[in-house]
Amino acid sequence: MAEFVEAIELDQIPSGQGTTITIANKAIALFNIDGQIYAIDDACPHAGSSLGWGKLEGSMVTCRAHGLKFNLTKGCMANNPEVALTTYPVQVMDGKVMIAIT
Repeated sequence: MAEFVEAIELDQIPSGQGTTITIANKAIALFNIDGQIYAIDDACPHAGSSLGWGKLEGSMVTCRAHGLKFNLTKGCMANNPEVALTTYPVQVMDGKVMIAIT
């Protein structure tokens, strides 16, 4: 079973925005969608561009480099579910975002 580690304070990710962090030498993109936090690998599989700074619309993030879209709730590319990003379990405890790195 993976252990949850503190990643960031919840108030550092306003609703409708994303950010990036590094935990255990892994770059992770975090997104706040109406209070629900999602964590995925921060690198777009096409060219490695940061997804944490991508354009967030609903549950979709668009890579700023080439326009690829990813569904954060499923962790996959919008038009090709076979292209998936690593997603990480998230919990919020006492105002802190906790992520399980496996």
